Amino acid sequence: MTQGDPTARVRAAAQERGLSIEVVESPRAASLEEAAALRGITPSDIVKTLVVKGKGDDYYFALVPGDRAISWPKLRALLGVNRLRLPEPELALAATGYERGTIVALGSTTAWPVYADERMRGKRVSMGAGAHGWTLYVDADALLEAYGATVADITDPIEGIRG
Repeated sequence: MTQGDPTARVRAAAQERGLSIEVVESPRAASLEEAAALRGITPSDIVKTLVVKGKGDDYYFALVPGDRAISWPKLRALLGVNRLRLPEPELALAATGYERGTIVALGSTTAWPVYADERMRGKRVSMGAGAHGWTLYVDADALLEAYGATVADITDPIEGIRG
């Protein structure tokens, strides 16, 4: 790890949890399909880490395959709550220490509970790495285990995107 490494928190958190990750530079892409093509993977292998805000100071991480979207009714039912929302970018930054588009549970300034869509099991996935221009690759099952994630059907397909 080099001085000034923008992904240092992610790398340190992975090491603390005994999680093997690969962090690589990643050019910006204009679409999910372009990002997947640049990485040589399918859109479903890119996992978005979304910050979800509940009541008061309750936050959660939702891990969502790239070709899918959060199903608010499914996630609310799983959490047993009536209201959830995506917070404003500044609240997500304050809650995690990461800007939108770079958010990952690894190295988050607060360890929020992790909820993951069941479709990411058994895959090697690509995720944000805590800084723009970087991506990380990790075995999804190892990540889910390292975070004690609740794994369930929490998404719906996005029309027009093939996983």
